Amino acid sequence: MTWLCGAAALVLALGWGLLRLKCGSRYAGLRKLPMEGLRLRGLGEPFLWMIERWKLGRYFPSAMFRIQRSLQRTYGTRYSAERTLLFMGEMISYSWLFLTAGSVLTVLSGETAGTVLGTFLAVMLPAALVSDLHKKVRLREQNISFELPELLNSIVLLVGAGETVQRAIIRCVDSRKGDTSHPLYKELHQMTAEWDSGYSFQQAFENFSKRCAVQEVSLFTTTVLLNYRRGGADFVLALRDLSRMLWEKRKAISRTRGEQASSKLVFPMVVIFLIVIVLVGTPAFMMLKM
Repeated sequence: MTWLCGAAALVLALGWGLLRLKCGSRYAGLRKLPMEGLRLRGLGEPFLWMIERWKLGRYFPSAMFRIQRSLQRTYGTRYSAERTLLFMGEMISYSWLFLTAGSVLTVLSGETAGTVLGTFLAVMLPAALVSDLHKKVRLREQNISFELPELLNSIVLLVGAGETVQRAIIRCVDSRKGDTSHPLYKELHQMTAEWDSGYSFQQAFENFSKRCAVQEVSLFTTTVLLNYRRGGADFVLALRDLSRMLWEKRKAISRTRGEQASSKLVFPMVVIFLIVIVLVGTPAFMMLKM
């Protein structure tokens, strides 16, 4: 078994080296593409060539579509194919790394536990990366839906005070003092930049809705585009009706987050309960044996 693992480690290392020679500097331009969470870009470049050359994506069309869709919601549609390729390369890099490390560990220790552990991690970690990506997308959508009622209230107050919708949104963005850490204000900041670069009000709003890809934002965009030309009391009334609906949605999100937080506390409470039982019951059990 030891010599077999040694041969496997050698094959994996040689395979990576051959792929490295094949791809050369073909993917050097992707190194500077902004994307969070990628730690093995240099190691994964040979696997990018393998994915494209062997068209591995066609064997998992549903998974590839979900990954690309999640990346589009996070980073936008621009360079979505390149980011999907980088994400797939990262997954394969982790699998290759753990398989190689497990084989080497088995050779050094003489135990098969290294290969078993390496194979287990090579399967589970890519799945965890995909799950974490989808979780981040859901959290982003929740954060946008959670903040949108606050933004809408500010817009209603400013429009009611005589501001135009465009000026009201710009004032709301400026009030954050350039802070674009929140996904909603990040997209709003990009929308105001599009206005400055010559985009029409309607076109910039539609792009904003597509980038957010959230139902509540689509309702907000539709309401604004249908009513902003009329202005006056009708427009403010439409925004107030939408605000009430979005506040109900925010309450639902708050309840969901509260339930999730409560469920996360169950396991620690069970562990603490078991520890208390052991601490209290052990002396009593020892006294009974005496």
